[in-house]
Amino acid sequence: MDYTTNKNFDKVNFTQTSLPKGEYENCVFNQCDLSNSDLSEIKFIDCEFKACDLSLTKINQTAFRDVKFIECKMLGLRFDTCQDFGLAFSFDTCVLNHSCFATTKIKKTTFKNSQMKEVDFTETDLTSVVFDRCDLTRTTFENTVLEKADLRTSFNYSIHPEINRLKKTKFSLAGIPGLLEKYDIEIDDSN
Repeated sequence: MDYTTNKNFDKVNFTQTSLPKGEYENCVFNQCDLSNSDLSEIKFIDCEFKACDLSLTKINQTAFRDVKFIECKMLGLRFDTCQDFGLAFSFDTCVLNHSCFATTKIKKTTFKNSQMKEVDFTETDLTSVVFDRCDLTRTTFENTVLEKADLRTSFNYSIHPEINRLKKTKFSLAGIPGLLEKYDIEIDDSN
């Protein structure tokens, strides 16, 4: 296994030539195309992905430790197949539609300004996670731990309080309909 540290990968098309298996530490991937690639069993430690396309990339037993994704397109990723030991990342202005985080433990993760339509958080531990200005349209929260999570600035979510753990979870008044949708009631805020 190769060990690569402090290297910048700029505008590399990894759909033509695969990223070599190994460990990458303090590396920056800038405007790289990794879509449909196989990143399985690769370790990324303290790396940044900026404006990359990682859509439909295979990440079986991939290690993400303190990895930042910024302005990345990440459609249909299966984070539930990643190596769970040390799993830690953040997302800023990313498109994560149709991705799966089911059964992962990703406490204190930050999702900022991201589109997260139809993402699966079934049985995920989202303790102290921040969803800052995220679109959560048709995202699945089922048997999800949302204790101390912050959803105050996010929108289009539907979370059923009976089947999720919501202790000290933060919501805005505008987000209350997302907690009551199951009951098929109408809320009129015209007063």
